[in-house]
Amino acid sequence: MTILDQIIASKRKEVALKKAVVSVKQLENSDLFNSKTNSLRKSIMNSPFGIIAEHKRRSPSKATINNSFSVEEVVKGYENAGASGISILTDNHYFGGSLDDFILARATVKTPLLRKEFIIDDYQILEAKANGADAILLIAAVLSKEEIKQLSEFAQSLTLEVLLEVHNLEELEKSIMPSLDLIGVNNRNLKTFELSLQTSIDLIKHIPNDFVKISESGISQIKDVKLLKNHDFQGFLIGENFMKTNNPGESLLEFITELKK
Repeated sequence: MTILDQIIASKRKEVALKKAVVSVKQLENSDLFNSKTNSLRKSIMNSPFGIIAEHKRRSPSKATINNSFSVEEVVKGYENAGASGISILTDNHYFGGSLDDFILARATVKTPLLRKEFIIDDYQILEAKANGADAILLIAAVLSKEEIKQLSEFAQSLTLEVLLEVHNLEELEKSIMPSLDLIGVNNRNLKTFELSLQTSIDLIKHIPNDFVKISESGISQIKDVKLLKNHDFQGFLIGENFMKTNNPGESLLEFITELKK
């Protein structure tokens, strides 16, 4: 069983428990459920760099990354630095995140927020909407084509945008459909955890121009962004590179300042 298999097995149990505690009706009656969403897609397209900065405490591959700053400090720093979007990891067991983090982020910034989670059920999409999300992540590696279609259409019916993450051509080919807004290529091999920007470069030519194209993971240097921009990527999801520093927001500001030169 791979780490991804373990995560999904754990997630199925977690979602079942949550459903028993908080009903769909309660989620739909939350204060934020009918709030207007901000477009992550437009924010990225209107930016010269399209950086989605991530709040990430830890990961299965790197253990603890940063527990020194509050969510509010990190996301406000990202917003002030000019992030096009902010990704908030809400998985607790493997990444140390929570929906509480999301609520605090939403109360702090107006920048479009992406709920980064292992979504396998409509219920998690309702949770995202109820907690002020603007977009959700779907991972092709853990979903069938039919599940991607059903979940993405449901998200869009709630005015949430959908970022679909792929790792290879097979995942991409099964996933292309009108109910997606952004397609992200994860440069991390889920089996070996090795990183290679070549994954993005190899897949970009297979992504239709209907979708905003995002490169994810392993982006740590100015030259990485410039290389990927030259291959027509419009957005870049970067978390660990900023989170591992003493001041994530300041690190993003320095990064963007260097990109402008």
